[in-house]
Amino acid sequence: MRDKMTFDDNGPVLALFGHADSNLRLIERELGVELHSKSGELTIIGDDAVVALTRSLLTQLYALIRKGRNLMPVDVSRAAATLRQAPELELSTIFADTLLVAGRQRTITPKGLAQKRYVEAIRNHDVVFGIGPAGTGKTYLAMAMAVRALMDKQVKRIVLTRPAVEAGEKLGFLPGSMAEKVNPYLRPLYDALHDMMDFDKAQRLVEQGTIEVAPLAFMRGRTLNDSFVILDEAQNTTSEQMKMFLTRQGYESKSVVTGDVTQIDLPVGQKSGLHEARELLTGISGIAFCQFTDIDVVRHPLVMQVIKAYEKRDLERAAAKALRNPEGVGSGPVRAPGAPPVPATVPDKPEG
Repeated sequence: MRDKMTFDDNGPVLALFGHADSNLRLIERELGVELHSKSGELTIIGDDAVVALTRSLLTQLYALIRKGRNLMPVDVSRAAATLRQAPELELSTIFADTLLVAGRQRTITPKGLAQKRYVEAIRNHDVVFGIGPAGTGKTYLAMAMAVRALMDKQVKRIVLTRPAVEAGEKLGFLPGSMAEKVNPYLRPLYDALHDMMDFDKAQRLVEQGTIEVAPLAFMRGRTLNDSFVILDEAQNTTSEQMKMFLTRQGYESKSVVTGDVTQIDLPVGQKSGLHEARELLTGISGIAFCQFTDIDVVRHPLVMQVIKAYEKRDLERAAAKALRNPEGVGSGPVRAPGAPPVPATVPDKPEG
């Protein structure tokens, strides 16, 4: 099928097509169509359904640009991927949802359908779990929502925490005060915070206690009222730590728990508190679980390819293990990467 589109405003068209039609090339790769531009007219060539999808994408992006939305190439690519997932979606419901205007007038918005659902879950629930691979924006969006809630006086403080677990290497003895000892574990949270507000203002709020960044162990015994609490790297919590954190919830507070169940750094044989929470709490009113996958990665495109490569490796290992030991004798059940472990059965005690 061949379809033609014309645009009546040259300025937005240049932004839509991109430098040397770079955005059109992105759309071609994402949707599998041919696009040819000439004198402001665009020809779309491809299967009927794909041509209709491409027309919808271009029409919506053009409307967003005319309303003042500055679209980067990554936004165009992400919009194409999002419409491929949900052809009936109105892109404005995602890209026009401004969470925060950070430094240098940089606008933070959801970048896809999964992120939009995650943001809505945070707005509408007291406790939200964001589970998925690195680079899907789980912690970053939670931080943006927390800063916005503080600015709008919906909460009185922000509490950022994560378990102090080393990622596969022993750092040994760390000199200095307690704050200096735990600071390396909390650095990613500081980085996200400083990306969203002026450095001096952020430091001032931290010194005043309005924003608190602390290891998870410091949460024991507290009740957090009027707070927006974020637990990062939750896959590295134990069952006891996760229970302790969730029972800190106070009145007029929100808690967001983020983690990647494929990157657990706990000792071998110790069950992740994030796994257990998903098993126990799914279906409870007021608690929402949002699952991200590799297609929701919003970092460098190579991150998605890295995640896919490791997932493929893990599946191949699991399949090879099953072939070597089809009865599962002596090795326990084989499970897919990221799946919760299956409880072992205990044989009945012999009579007598």
